[in-house]
Amino acid sequence: MFYAPLLRASKFSLFCFACLIIAACQSPNTPVQAPPSTPPKPTATIERPIKIGLALGGGAARGFAHIGVIKALEAQGIIPDIVVGTSAGSVVGALYAGGYSGFELQKIALQMEESEIGDWTLSLRGILRGEALQNFINKAVQQRPLEKLSKPFAAVATDLKTGEMVIFERGNTGMAVRASSAVPGVFQPVMIQGREYVDGGLTSPVPVRAARKLGADFVIAVDISSKPQYAETGGSLANLLQTFTIMGQSISQYELADADLVLRPNLRSAGTDFNARHTNILEGEKATQQALNELRQKLQAKRQRP
Repeated sequence: MFYAPLLRASKFSLFCFACLIIAACQSPNTPVQAPPSTPPKPTATIERPIKIGLALGGGAARGFAHIGVIKALEAQGIIPDIVVGTSAGSVVGALYAGGYSGFELQKIALQMEESEIGDWTLSLRGILRGEALQNFINKAVQQRPLEKLSKPFAAVATDLKTGEMVIFERGNTGMAVRASSAVPGVFQPVMIQGREYVDGGLTSPVPVRAARKLGADFVIAVDISSKPQYAETGGSLANLLQTFTIMGQSISQYELADADLVLRPNLRSAGTDFNARHTNILEGEKATQQALNELRQKLQAKRQRP
């Protein structure tokens, strides 16, 4: 019987020992393992809206290539929000901003007769008055002024007295295009509100800066100028256009550096070759199609930039 108290004491000692072990395991010094954390959900990329500007350069009859560029862009669902043109680029740009699609522009170009925009005159200031071009444009846009066209448009010209670049955003559409296209020695200078204006190619052969000023976030520039070594020379008109080509090469290189994408159609015809319009349109399409991957990548990057 004397074993009973001893047995009870032993059980009590074992119970105390077990309690000490449990207490030690729950000591504050023992690290507590945190539950596994769930990985953060990936945040969705927010694309910001951007305004696409189309800067159409000068190049006389080579300007038909602009129509091919517009056709190819529209086929891919890339619609410029802002259009700016110099010289031949202002002609195509005004019609495009007036609401014509690329295919409609092509139809107009192929049906157009050179005589429709040629009003010859005997003058030391220019062999073409330019009124026929002005009337042609105004008729095509239903006599609407620049600010009433279907999308924002501006024509770039040069102030003959100061030599400054001028951006026409308001007023008579045909007159602005006429001023932008007034190649000295070919077209007579255009008088607007007491000042004379001539071809915009003297100051901005491809109007990238003007497109930026109008609010374009992304500028597609179309350079249709010919390389001086391939230009036609010999006649007085050809020599004059060659002079513009040489001058424009040095001016445009600085402005084109500010474009997001520069398209250069492979045009072999001279600026005086009105009959090459169909080929030039095709070359404009081809140049745009070849640059589509680069264009889409740059547009995507611009939209995702904060």
